[in-house]
Amino acid sequence: MMDGTISLNGTIVGTSCTGKRSNNEDAMLAEKAGDGYLIAIADGIGGHRAGEVASALAVSTLSKEFSGRYHCGMSQDEIGKLLSDSFKSAHVAIEAGAENEKEGMGTTMVAAFIRCNIAVIANTGDSRAYHIRERVLFRTKDHSVVQSLVDTHQISEEDARCHPLRAMIINSLGSSFLVDIYQRTLQPGDLVLLSSDGFHDYVDEDIITEANKKAPLSELVSGFVNDALRTSRDNVSVIMYRAP
Repeated sequence: MMDGTISLNGTIVGTSCTGKRSNNEDAMLAEKAGDGYLIAIADGIGGHRAGEVASALAVSTLSKEFSGRYHCGMSQDEIGKLLSDSFKSAHVAIEAGAENEKEGMGTTMVAAFIRCNIAVIANTGDSRAYHIRERVLFRTKDHSVVQSLVDTHQISEEDARCHPLRAMIINSLGSSFLVDIYQRTLQPGDLVLLSSDGFHDYVDEDIITEANKKAPLSELVSGFVNDALRTSRDNVSVIMYRAP
């Protein structure tokens, strides 16, 4: 995906930037789906622009599968199952397309379906979703070597930020597949933030916490992306939703 910004009625705003890379292997999705919103970020893996192909295929498959099968009145558990099935379909599509110069391609993906005061979140890899109020209340757990080291108390969260293996992921669409599903209850003014690792590997969580939560979403997203671009060596993508 080329650099760009997406916006849905000011309720959802997203920006993706190439940054210091030669091309942008991140892809974003933000769309109305029935009585809710579907948002996602995918961060591609693979040479010869294959990562760019994989991330674009992931979000397009997610959109087709989820929006095509979603119907109003589905329970939170049913939505979680639909997200999981849609991620699986994206994984299968990427595996099927990984031929010739695209062999070995894959992508992370994080997505959220938000309806009323509920966010159902799905994650594969190390792209992240955050639930923010006055502080960060929750974030998805990375499928990465470094996260496994944190979980087993071999390194600290602070050490993880600069660990030489921080880019090594364990699960992805197109390779070893696993998807985690979470449910979050939102209050008015709460924020849901999705990001690729080009953002959260380079921006301290304190910056997210200290940001003016009442500022327009476009201002928040722009500020976060600019903060990351000062030091990030990767593509930077951020999508935010504010609960009404």
